[in-house]
Amino acid sequence: MQKVLDNNYYDLFINNALIPLYPTYYDFTHLNQTLSLEHIPVESMNICDLGLYPYSRFSSIYTLSSLASIDKSGITAVQNNPDLSLFGKDVFIGIIDTGIDYRHQAFKNKDGTTRIQSIWDQTIQSGSSPESFTFGSEYSRDLINKALQSNDPLSIVPSVDTNGHGTAISSIVAGTSTNDQRLHSVVPEADLVVVKLKEAKKNLKDIFLVPDDVLCFQESDIMLAARYLVSVSQRLNKPIVICIALGSSQGGHDGNGPLSSFLDDLAQIPGIGVAVAAGNEGNKRRHYFHAPVPQFFYNDFELNVGNDDSMFSMEIWAYSPAQVSVSITSPNHESTQLIPPAINSCINYTFHLSQTDVWINNIIFEQNTGDQLILLRFKNTIPGTWHIHAENINQDSFSFHAWLPTGDLISDETYFTNSDPDVTITSPGNTRSLLTITAYDQFNDSILEESGRGYTRLGLIKPDIAAPGYRIPCALPGNRYGTATGTGTAAAHTAGIMAMVFEWAIVRGNYIQMTGNIINRQLVWNAMRDDNNAYPNNIWGYGKVEISNFFKVVDGA
Repeated sequence: MQKVLDNNYYDLFINNALIPLYPTYYDFTHLNQTLSLEHIPVESMNICDLGLYPYSRFSSIYTLSSLASIDKSGITAVQNNPDLSLFGKDVFIGIIDTGIDYRHQAFKNKDGTTRIQSIWDQTIQSGSSPESFTFGSEYSRDLINKALQSNDPLSIVPSVDTNGHGTAISSIVAGTSTNDQRLHSVVPEADLVVVKLKEAKKNLKDIFLVPDDVLCFQESDIMLAARYLVSVSQRLNKPIVICIALGSSQGGHDGNGPLSSFLDDLAQIPGIGVAVAAGNEGNKRRHYFHAPVPQFFYNDFELNVGNDDSMFSMEIWAYSPAQVSVSITSPNHESTQLIPPAINSCINYTFHLSQTDVWINNIIFEQNTGDQLILLRFKNTIPGTWHIHAENINQDSFSFHAWLPTGDLISDETYFTNSDPDVTITSPGNTRSLLTITAYDQFNDSILEESGRGYTRLGLIKPDIAAPGYRIPCALPGNRYGTATGTGTAAAHTAGIMAMVFEWAIVRGNYIQMTGNIINRQLVWNAMRDDNNAYPNNIWGYGKVEISNFFKVVDGA
């Protein structure tokens, strides 16, 4: 078994510059020009392995941007204009998600052939891996067409989407539209390149105390998926828009981290765009913020834990120059001592009355950001109100953020009692060059309550733009149709708009140096803004996406 698949090995990030210093028998998986994965044997898994190895070397856990029009974004005006008529022809849409139901009518041409260029299914090991990758199975357009002509398609291409999220996202961007409006995708002439992610390794779930039955993904697999999509695009010399309808609340919400940095670099390359969901954490009460109060050097806040959340993690990120110590008090009034910051410690405390275990990593210098991170991990947690005391040992006023996990990693019954809806955009949406999309209800022009809010922890303006995201028609596995809601659908909608720009700029030769970052700025400048809001703001970003304004400026259309 490949070590990247083997739960007996941790997959830890390592800088490529360090690899020549290691003995030749060490095993690495290449990620990009900067990073690889080092596969380290797990002899007996210990929660404090995160402590033995730095936080920055572990992948973050990612979840789906919950699922659950077109005229609102000016798309129809552009497509009906004979001088433009942009439908995504000769542009790839890259999907990193739960897979795709390739047998669905939404992904077929009129002659019954597929509109999918290739599928890399990371979960199937019986086929041929893509060139320069060591696991999973790649299914080409020819093989998918052969399967579609067979009485037993899955015997030839066994890749399926049992969740439906990836199928829905793919269809919103680039599905084949139906005459009855059950589906009206943005770029029905674009081709799809799809990666079905494998689930996060159990050892990574165990490190962050994620229940075994929760669907989630690991950061390094998403990076490999992005690398694959770019390799297909460059091999066939076609532009690509990568749609990321996934998110994580781990990390500093500042655009640092391996995946964020990698995607940020890709968005600077001509012919590569990245559309990212802002996440659906805006109304989940999973963010707490303590603003500095003069002459107060401590803060107490409360965490309500629901009945179904016996294990989870939480992160506290403090602003320099504070040095923060923490203590934790259970609902039955047992308390830890005050835990001071250290270079790389891991302290386990057992609350004897409840038999709850808490691991505290109070890291004075987190390597990716240089800021203080306090990682709290709870196991066998009793429900009720937990109290957390934070204190600056410098005895000066200070400030910090705290975040709980995203998506279904915890239930809605675990939350901060004095929560803050701001700074809830999930990674990698806090990254400068990526187009970060929030969602609004296109029927009444109101923001979706669940949409993640900015700004980033360091004050960068995010989200960039808002797009329709409420009950968007989509395809579902099994040749069914339905609707989807959330920022993932808004990201899919906007990915299609980015593909239209690439078709005009690169495919038609109007501006062959067009990058995802340039499209980002162009869509921001040409967004629709109403008179009732000041822009930019942390809810709408720069306004609602409106592609016809862009072409009026650049093409005189």
